[in-house]
Amino acid sequence: MELTLPPWASVLAVVLATFLFLGAVFGRRRRPSMNLPGPKPWPVIGNFNLLGSLPHRSLNALSKQYGPLMRVHFGSFPVVVASSVDTAKFFLKTHDAAFIDRPKMAAGKYTTYNYSNIGCWRQARKLCADELLSARRIDAFEHVRREEVRALVRDLHASAGRVITLKEHLSTTSLNIITRMVLGRKYADKAGVASGGAVKTWKEFRWMLDELFLLNGVLNIGDWIPWLAWLDLQGYVRRMKQVGKMFDRFMENVLEEHDERRRREGDAFVVKDMVDRLLQLADDPNLEVKLTRDRVKGFTQDLIAGGTESAAVIAEWAISELLKNPETLAKATEELDRVIGRDRWVTEKDIPHLPYIETIIKETMRLHIVAPMLSPRLSREETSVNGYTIPAGTIVLVNVWTIGRDPELWDAPEEFRPERFIGSKIDVKGQDFELLPFGSGRWTCPGYSLGLKVIQVSLANLLHGFEWKLPHGVTKEELNMEEIFGLSTPRKFPLQAVAEPRLAPHLYTA
Repeated sequence: MELTLPPWASVLAVVLATFLFLGAVFGRRRRPSMNLPGPKPWPVIGNFNLLGSLPHRSLNALSKQYGPLMRVHFGSFPVVVASSVDTAKFFLKTHDAAFIDRPKMAAGKYTTYNYSNIGCWRQARKLCADELLSARRIDAFEHVRREEVRALVRDLHASAGRVITLKEHLSTTSLNIITRMVLGRKYADKAGVASGGAVKTWKEFRWMLDELFLLNGVLNIGDWIPWLAWLDLQGYVRRMKQVGKMFDRFMENVLEEHDERRRREGDAFVVKDMVDRLLQLADDPNLEVKLTRDRVKGFTQDLIAGGTESAAVIAEWAISELLKNPETLAKATEELDRVIGRDRWVTEKDIPHLPYIETIIKETMRLHIVAPMLSPRLSREETSVNGYTIPAGTIVLVNVWTIGRDPELWDAPEEFRPERFIGSKIDVKGQDFELLPFGSGRWTCPGYSLGLKVIQVSLANLLHGFEWKLPHGVTKEELNMEEIFGLSTPRKFPLQAVAEPRLAPHLYTA
């Protein structure tokens, strides 16, 4: 059958061909000189043809060919990729100040209030550390984490013996912990969303969070080939605008509820949650950088989304690996029985006394790091490293996924071996460049301490309270361990598992 094109198609083809030619010519002229090794770029698209659906793995393969410090082109822009401890330390520590800026991407404009969130605004991180996520404030909410983890085990107990989708339960728990800390109450559960506005059901709320994470991690062509941005070839910008508007309606409703309580209570008003504190700071005329309403919403959105996703992803990967490695699972439950006993649940105070559980968490973060490539940085000034020149305006990516699989650092790096961390001083707080699940330097995740507590106490109690099995007929060899790429890297296929209670029945209903 012959394909008939509409009359305007030939005109559009000529226009696009002209744009492509001009982009190739002028794009090449604009590129700063750089003598780093790397693959030869194609006109216009650069090295996009070398990136698959999992860019961290594609860049890992290229680094084996061109070395731990290489240059690639994403469309019109030169990008330096660091894939070793030494190169990561160069950008994140030694010359942190020279690479402190962040490139402006469409996702930041349309989904984070025009770059008003924690990840785009440097002063926000100090505010988080001092006001919202200080050790004192996190400790004050310990009862919230305890209550929601108990709710999780009750929920799993009610589903005992049945096949469950674990991520759904973990995400519910994480979201309830975060919304109680940040917003003052549960704003969502499986029965529905307790706040009006853009979303009405739990399913819609989960979709909104998942969409936000996906769109903030995609390679949007318009970001890298700016003169094609107006076409929105992948449809990402349209989706960014949609989810941005949905979140804004939700956030406005949240802020209005908090403003109403402040007006109603007057002089008797007491700060109960993080939004209360943010609104209080927004009224402070002496604040060094004005905290606008959009910044309050951007902060709040970041706290909800970031706090929900990372803990659930890590815990799901940990259970997945333990199901593939039953000997490791047996060692974990032996430690829990010996240290905790079978007559109570694990508390946050118990975590320092559970070193093997800690090794499992570290090994999971090494093998299944949530953010395989740290957030991109932008060089402020020309810098030299190992005889190579990195011009000002160059985008830098640190591929921590590659570092976590470096055979010079790790024995049998593709295998799940928590024992490698027994007696090791390697931590996850950003000072040990072999393992950077939360980043390092001035862009370290400000909520890492909270996220770590949620991961530790939830995983410990999941292992303490239940015997975990794969569904009937599924062997450990058949368990699919593929991931998908976005702002986080969750399982491609959510884990299906069966949880059987292993403690006294009365503990699950207490």
